[in-house]
Amino acid sequence: MKLFLSLLITLAVGGVAGFATASAIGTWYAALNKPLFNPPNWLFAPVWTLLYILMGIALYLVWRLPAQVRKKALVLFFAQLALNFVWSFIFFAFHQIGVAFVEIVLLWLVILITINQFAKLQKAAALLFVPYILWVSFAAVLNGSIWFLNK
Repeated sequence: MKLFLSLLITLAVGGVAGFATASAIGTWYAALNKPLFNPPNWLFAPVWTLLYILMGIALYLVWRLPAQVRKKALVLFFAQLALNFVWSFIFFAFHQIGVAFVEIVLLWLVILITINQFAKLQKAAALLFVPYILWVSFAAVLNGSIWFLNK
């Protein structure tokens, strides 16, 4: 049941953020100047779906640990998940590219701290976050580039 709930939580967060921001992709986002390395729009949904699944599995692995051991790790997990969720709205709904860049840098830092905390408790959970921090690293560079190109 914990695995199901862990996947449901992460996929629901991603689904709500994706649904709420989808209308901006073909309109506002399409009109922005983007760097040459901007991936095609169709790539984002499958990548994020996979990342949310990996996050859900990592959450499950940490959630199985004794309550006194997992508390800090779960707080960090949900902090990064909240930052992840909010970024979509800042960027796509509010069109605040610069604020979104600052927020994604904060997200990256919280992911890094989460990985560090997970590694102390459950190495597999930390490893499941590696693709996520790599993608957010790329997304931060992309966000910063879009901000620069559209000032």
